Formats: sequence, structure tokens, C-alpha cells
Amino acid sequence: MTHVQVANGVRSSLYVGDLHFSVNETILFQLFSQMGQLISVRVCRDLSSGRSLGYGYVNFSNPQDASRAMNVMNFRVVNGKPIRIMYSNRDPSIRKSGTGNIFIKNLDKGIDCKALHETFSSFGNILSCKIATDVWGHSKGYGFVQFESEEAAQCAIDKLNGMLFNDKQVFIGPFVRKEKRKFNNVYVKNFSPTLNEDDLTNIFGEYGSITSVVVMRNERGKSKGFGFVNFEDADDAARAVDGLNGKTFDEKEWYVGKAQKKGEREMELKEKFEHKNERVNQYVNPMHPLCAPGVGQQRYYGALIPPQPEFGFGFGYNQQLLRARTGFVQQNGQPPLMQPPQMSTTEQQRRLVGNKLYPLVEQLEHKNAAKVTGMLLEMDHTQLLHLLNSPHALKAKVAEAIDVLRNDNLLVS
Repeated sequence: MTHVQVANGVRSSLYVGDLHFSVNETILFQLFSQMGQLISVRVCRDLSSGRSLGYGYVNFSNPQDASRAMNVMNFRVVNGKPIRIMYSNRDPSIRKSGTGNIFIKNLDKGIDCKALHETFSSFGNILSCKIATDVWGHSKGYGFVQFESEEAAQCAIDKLNGMLFNDKQVFIGPFVRKEKRKFNNVYVKNFSPTLNEDDLTNIFGEYGSITSVVVMRNERGKSKGFGFVNFEDADDAARAVDGLNGKTFDEKEWYVGKAQKKGEREMELKEKFEHKNERVNQYVNPMHPLCAPGVGQQRYYGALIPPQPEFGFGFGYNQQLLRARTGFVQQNGQPPLMQPPQMSTTEQQRRLVGNKLYPLVEQLEHKNAAKVTGMLLEMDHTQLLHLLNSPHALKAKVAEAIDVLRNDNLLVS
């Protein structure tokens, strides 16, 4: 297997994904301490239920030990599931850019992440390798590989596209993010129940040639307030979304967007939910008291010293921690609590919006308000402001979030 390096320099923090729900910090420590001296380990959990989110972080003192762990421990079966390891990268621009990322489809269901990694590692250093799976962990027949360089990705495409993998011909091409993908079918909702197909045709027809229009109706023939418009040209569909989304007709504010299958919507919300929890976990996670004197980690009041920002957790040595290191304790005999680092302007904006959004969500979904609010905060700032001013749009987004939580068994009943 190719020895993995990182383009922007050595790194000591590893992301460990695809964890079985029973894997905790103790298990991760016992597993990875075989590779070298650890600074900290952490399993990320849902802030409300405490349930594992299926991923965590391991911080090494030595970047060489982290590199060795990447190569030796990747895809090792832990509590019945093969784990997936990659370098932790808190810079979202790399993930969002899609640089070096390729998409593989029509995969045989027997091909797992390890087999995919071994097949593509000959073309260059791999940053991430993943097979899409359903809720039971079964392959959906497609996956993703992100290379360190665009050249390696293109080489893999040129050499392997159309080849047979387990007697199945696979398609391999550059990964295209959802917002850049072409689409012809447009979804429109929250329109007046008196509006019919002719009305939609007249409104959407200003943007281009339409091949079909349908208004969804119940068994009595009454409009459900949503429907679909299919354009002949994908560019016309995109212009219609830009021009009509958020517009008001008959005192009702429309949502207009790309028509997605239910599975696509659920996957998109799930990804946003996981990314939200990942960001929040940078600021709220007690360090696990695993180390004993002599193991190489320093412990103060039963907690591991949080790593410096370069280790990927976003913590620094603040004043209260320094007091703990010198023996200062509060009057109740407990060490002072560590405070999260000062938030950036973007985080402050999201906190302010979150404070306004939470009570609105709570009115719609009391028991799961915290989870749903966290999911919604992954939307961009403009969309969030739209939700604050549109009860109909907010209700629809809350319903979508609840569907995702229910499918992932994260719903508090």
C-alpha cells in the first residue's frame, strides 16, 4: 500500500470514521497507542443523546507515528466494522473544492473501501476513500476517491474508466458537487391549491421550453401544493430556479429547486448534520482521562491536555487551563472549566441566528429542537435568514430534518 504523505506538510491528527457505535475513547486509545505516543483521543457524539456519531479523532505527538497508523490501521476491523482513517483537515475549502476527487459507479456490492483503496493507490497518494452505504452498511454500488493531486485523479480516470471490476464495467469520472450538476427537472412547492398545470406552464415557460408539468394531488384530486416542471434544456431549468425561488405568488412564498429523490435529500441533510456536529465538537468535548503517568501524556485533574490548534481540535492553552496546570482550583475543589476559543465573525453570526431560530423550531418540534436547529445551521446565511422570515419554508425544512433523524434512529420520540 502506498505510503501516504500530506501536501501541505506533516500532520499528527487523524480522522477515524465508520466506527461501530460501541467504539469509545478507551478502545481507540488501546488501538492507536500501539503506533506511538498519543496526545488525545475523542469519539464525537450527539450533543443531546450522547450517542456516537460514528467518527472520532486521534492526535499523535509524532507525525511519523500518525503516518504509520494511517498505513497500518486503515480498514482494520474494530468491533465488527472496518474503520476508515484519513488526515484530519479542518479547512473546508479543500473538501468543498473537490480537487482530485473522483466518482466511481456501478461497483460490485462485494467491493469494500479497502479493495477500492488498494486499486487506486497505485496512481498516487489518497486523502480519502469511501464506499456509499445504506443504513444497514451495505454498498450502494458507488464510491469516491480523493487524491492529493489532480494529476493522479486524471490518470486513474484515464486508465480505469470502463474497466471490469469483479466482472462489472465501472464508470469513473471527476466528482461534480451537487450545486454544479446539471438538472432538467425542477421541484416547486408551497403554491396556492387553486394553481393548476396551465398556471405553472405560463410562469415557468418564460425561462425556456418545457416538456412536462405536473401538480401533485390527493385521492380526491385536490392539489397538495407542490409539483414538478421538466425543462428541455438544463440551463433553462437553472435560470428558473434562480429567478423563481423565494418569489411570492398569491401571498404564498414559493420554494423552487432541483428535483431530488428522497434518498438524495436525506443524504444531503445527513452530511450537513454530520458536518455541523463535527464543527460543534471542536468547541465542546471533554478530554478523556485515559493516560497514566509514564505513558507519555500529561494529565491534570484526570483530563488530557487539549492539543494546540495545529492538531486539529481548535483548542489552545487558555488562562484557566494554565491555572489548572499550576494547581489552582475553584472553591468547590474542582478545576476551572476550560472555555472554548473566541469565535470568528461567521460563528458569531451563526450563534445569533441559532438563538433566534431555536425557539421557532421548538414550536414545530419540541423534543428534537436542538438537533434540528443544528442541522439547519449548516445552511448558508441567506437561506437561514429566509427561514427566519418564512414560516412555510421553515416548516418544510424541519420536516425534512426529522425524516433524516428518523431514518438514522436519532429521533427522540
